[in-house]
Amino acid sequence: MLLDTPKIAPQDCGDCPIRHRAVCARCDTDELLKLEEIKYYRSFEAGQTVVWADDRMDFVASVVSGVATLTQAMEDGRTQMVGLLLPSDFVGRPGRQGAAYDIVATTDLVMCCFRKKPFEQMMEQTPHVAQRLLQMTLDELDAAREWMLVLGRKTAREKIASLLAIVARRDASLNMVPAAGSLAFDLPLTREAMADYLGLTLETVSRQVSALKRDGVITLQGKRHIVVPDFDRLLEEAGDDNDGGMLS
Repeated sequence: MLLDTPKIAPQDCGDCPIRHRAVCARCDTDELLKLEEIKYYRSFEAGQTVVWADDRMDFVASVVSGVATLTQAMEDGRTQMVGLLLPSDFVGRPGRQGAAYDIVATTDLVMCCFRKKPFEQMMEQTPHVAQRLLQMTLDELDAAREWMLVLGRKTAREKIASLLAIVARRDASLNMVPAAGSLAFDLPLTREAMADYLGLTLETVSRQVSALKRDGVITLQGKRHIVVPDFDRLLEEAGDDNDGGMLS
């Protein structure tokens, strides 16, 4: 069940940091006003479960800030992280009553929620919303296929670099730093979570992160603040080209 968490103050859609990437990206002024009538915000603390798998979900949502994980449990109690929810990602499935996975906040999390039934009705009446959701679903499918390649064919070093590049590209609070081609972001996952997500041991993750730091690919400030002096270099380490595709 959805845990009882306090609502936060409403936010104007025009000031929303994910406005041009979320499910409402193509909405005009009148359509945004309709969404305003069915939306509300919820916040979750790091480590808090948003919803358990198979529990009823009476809402769908967009991640405004923070990161959550999608986790699936096996009958013997083993769990596997199967996905990340980053800012602008869509949570829940119209037409489906229950949650497919456990959703857990890995950082403090804010979600813009929509009551499911009114949202489903709006999808029928507003092509912009349905079209955008279809596009996001297809993008998610592409990302899942790419992640199959990461897990199945890449080396441990390439896996770590790929994950860093994905988070850097999607971080809504991305801070560009003065040096050309460099950027900085906060890594939302612990090394234990990275190991789980990438199918690696904790020791391997720590060793490869240290190697990337030693080779000047990344700089660590504190435990999780990462500076990438040259993003193209990080993409090369991930086996990707500058356009986000795979290097031949």
